[in-house]
Amino acid sequence: MSEYSVLIGGRAGEGINTAGLSIARLFSRLGYRTCMYFDYPSLIRGGHNFAIVRASDMRIGAHRTPVDVLLAFDQNSIEHHRQRIRDTTTVVYDASTVVRGQGYGLPLDAILKEENAPPITGNSAMLGALAQVAGIDRDLLEAVLRESVPAKHLEANLRVAGRGYDAVENVFTVEPLDAPTFPVLTGNEAAGLGLVHGGLESYVAYPMTPSSNLLHFLAEHAEDFSIKVLHPENEISVILMALGLAYAGEKAAVGTSGGGFCLMTEGLSFAGMAELPVTIVMGQRPGPSTGMPTYTAQSDLHFVLNAGQGEFPRLVAAPGDLEEAYTWSSTALMLSWKYQVPSIILTDKTLAEGASSFDIETVVPHPDQEPVLWDGAGEYRRYAPREGGVSPLAFPGREGAVVRVNSYAHDEAGFTTEAAADVKLLQEKRLAKGESLKAELATYPTVKAYGPRNSGATIVCWGSEKWACIEAAEKFGARVVQPLVLAPFPVRHWKEAMIGAGKIICVENNATGELARLLRQQGFDPGRSVLKYDGRPFAVDELEARLLEVLA
Repeated sequence: MSEYSVLIGGRAGEGINTAGLSIARLFSRLGYRTCMYFDYPSLIRGGHNFAIVRASDMRIGAHRTPVDVLLAFDQNSIEHHRQRIRDTTTVVYDASTVVRGQGYGLPLDAILKEENAPPITGNSAMLGALAQVAGIDRDLLEAVLRESVPAKHLEANLRVAGRGYDAVENVFTVEPLDAPTFPVLTGNEAAGLGLVHGGLESYVAYPMTPSSNLLHFLAEHAEDFSIKVLHPENEISVILMALGLAYAGEKAAVGTSGGGFCLMTEGLSFAGMAELPVTIVMGQRPGPSTGMPTYTAQSDLHFVLNAGQGEFPRLVAAPGDLEEAYTWSSTALMLSWKYQVPSIILTDKTLAEGASSFDIETVVPHPDQEPVLWDGAGEYRRYAPREGGVSPLAFPGREGAVVRVNSYAHDEAGFTTEAAADVKLLQEKRLAKGESLKAELATYPTVKAYGPRNSGATIVCWGSEKWACIEAAEKFGARVVQPLVLAPFPVRHWKEAMIGAGKIICVENNATGELARLLRQQGFDPGRSVLKYDGRPFAVDELEARLLEVLA
């Protein structure tokens, strides 16, 4: 396998994320598959930000610890990452700020002054230096900058990039591959595109890391997608506005993280009782409470599975990469409307804000689904019993229909009631929808498996740890099994995938083994847990070392 890893580090405000994406696009132009992990504290300025970009001739989705090139804007970017530096690592640093550098020093202050360029263009100098170090053609460097830099700042960035290119030497050569150039997207962008494909008409959100960029992405392209993007004053308003839109017949989705989802839970129960469809993109981060707002975790699984008072069905899907984020966001929205239940797309910071190559040709779309609509015959009853539990929908303004929606216990017409027979009938109707949804999901790929069956060992994982597990498993010849749907849990598919599992290891980004707990609740053995809960995802080599302890 031919691969390269590049780390760029500096302070918040220096455009590290943007520079990382440009590095990923540079390798993508050469035919490489890329992935980027972005690490930053919850600061507007200062602190230490860094992005690790990995490029390979094979499909990848996780980073490794060592790097081939380290681009350092400050001393901290060297000191903080000494464990990543090997004898073969090339270090390029800002000689204006780094006093103990080794490698190539760029006099960034002098370059920016001489070119009359703003400080933010310093990352273009670093990008130019990387291109020269890696033997990447200057024309390709300029093409990437022309694609990503706004026109009014382009010339300054090109000049500064050229200065960086000329200030260092060629160390190695990244050979172009005879492979297509894939776009580099974040998980939030892939989820947004999936929602649009699923029929999204309105997106409602209050900014909350790591889902904020989904709001920004959809707002930026709202006209292109022919959608409305709304930003209310808080998360309670968000969920209630989305339910109001659903009542009016408009397909709506919302985005949030754990703290915002806390505020939405009463609205979630409202959706369950009133049978209003809504799709929630829930990006996990470490808690409790504020926790670490800009870091990652898989610690909200049981919160999402059990949120809201009372008993009502819901769909919970946890994609592990861009293609799954696209597919399951689309499917969740469509199934939410078909079955009139809330659906939740459970992501995390690693997936939501990380970036990877996106190959739309590998996406196998699920069937398009449409809601069941009232045919106009007879008196309209919003909660009329029907086989499978799903009542036909009508919306305000429909001739002949009075659409009553109620958060209280109600009868078929939507009137509040406490009559035992009515309450029992409507509760059974809601649960029947859950069974119908479960039956349909049995025809979907709700569990995925990678590697040989009967290998002697099976690694179980969910969400964004998928690709670290797939790569680490290859070293041991192990199998990987990943549930994509967590509610209703795909019992039959899981049983089939785990035939011949052998020794089971459950890898998670939390402290208590939340997937392992769910598997036990479903009657399955989750094996031994390998956990990481410091706010960072597993690097591939780090996970390999942890698995060796278990499998040796």
